[in-house]
Amino acid sequence: MLPPLPTTAPVSAETRLSYVLEHFRRAYADVPAVEIGSVGSSAAVQVAPGSGEFFAHTQPYPPAPNYRPWLGQSIPFFFDAAPDKPLLELLPDQRVIIHADVISAAFYLLSGWQEFYGEERDQHGRFPYAASVQHRYNFVTVPVVNYYFDVLKTAVEHASGQQLQLRRWPAEARWAAFVTHDIDNLYSAWKQPAKAALRAGNLLGFGRHVWQHLTKPDAWDNLAQVQAAVASYGAQSTFFFLPAHRPGANGTPNADYELAKVWAKLAPVIDGAAVGLHASIGRATHEADLRQEAQRVQHCAPREPVRGIRFHYLSWEPRLTPTLLDAVGFAYDTTLGFAEHFGFRNSYCHPFHLFDFHTGQAHRFLEIPLQVMDATLHHPNYLRLAPDEILPALRPMLQDIERFGGVFTLLWHNENFDPANQHNGPQQFHAIMDYLRSRTVAFVNGGEMVNE
Repeated sequence: MLPPLPTTAPVSAETRLSYVLEHFRRAYADVPAVEIGSVGSSAAVQVAPGSGEFFAHTQPYPPAPNYRPWLGQSIPFFFDAAPDKPLLELLPDQRVIIHADVISAAFYLLSGWQEFYGEERDQHGRFPYAASVQHRYNFVTVPVVNYYFDVLKTAVEHASGQQLQLRRWPAEARWAAFVTHDIDNLYSAWKQPAKAALRAGNLLGFGRHVWQHLTKPDAWDNLAQVQAAVASYGAQSTFFFLPAHRPGANGTPNADYELAKVWAKLAPVIDGAAVGLHASIGRATHEADLRQEAQRVQHCAPREPVRGIRFHYLSWEPRLTPTLLDAVGFAYDTTLGFAEHFGFRNSYCHPFHLFDFHTGQAHRFLEIPLQVMDATLHHPNYLRLAPDEILPALRPMLQDIERFGGVFTLLWHNENFDPANQHNGPQQFHAIMDYLRSRTVAFVNGGEMVNE
């Protein structure tokens, strides 16, 4: 059963405006003090209200968006009450009217309204991509909120007479990349080929795989190789470790290793890398268990505070998980992406703070959105892209992240550094990393983004 919805007051226009402008001012450097308000006010930038009574209720989905051209793209604008009027009306006294309600539309997508008030969940308890407006209107790979912000930026520039610049990343890089690895398995590479040999009646092959397992290091016991591969690009790995060894209550597997027993071996191998919690099945809804797992990882890696988290299987209950993250004290989370498709779950390519529907304020922890998971690219239940289709499919999305100075978060499991994987393996990882390096991206980790 889903957690009950809170009994809260409607989200007012003032609250929506404050939340959205907080993120707008973080995306750009030195935003001038231009008043932004609704049409009919004295504000220099006036936004036409278009949401009506939508935010006074708990309907998860708004009316269909209207599509308008912006920056050479056809962009969906929700709450566009005057589609016959120009998007921007520039007035002679340096005032400007935005005829689509970009504030309400940005709030809707960025806050996670659709999944908080939506009732749909998949077999893992996740809000499914198929239920999202990103799927319904086919814009999951477009950071729509960033396009809304560019409209707002253009209006502010007209009203102030100043050009706005995107904030820069280290070494004055235009955009950033965050390279992460969820460590689910270290000792199971042999199992699938051994089972396949046994099913085929190939007892000699089965015995060979068992013998290799008993006498040689497992192909997935490879964190040194993973870290070296990432470091060759001038980047730093962030490893998220699973503390739970036993399957979850629903039978979903957790780690194939016991972290406390293997840590003495792993610690020198990943020396210098950032470490986070990969919270196991069921922890997205149980504070005491989540707190205990955070302490277990911190005990294993005491030199630096464990500040970040990603939930196993991208588990996330929108009505409960964000509150738990604040309660336990995580600095950042990087769970929010769709398992079924690469792209933007909240239609935004910058780190941001989710809206707390219980308090009417932003959550304290920083959400670093996840855009690409290796399993998404080639999995029987997901996209099943051919190896040579992966980078071409991702390139338009990466170009948008670079355009808006955002962060590209990549999850590549250590299992998929196995040379035997020809589908979403090391070759495909290196192709993505080569592209990032060719575009002079700044490689950052989660702690650095929190500090920024």
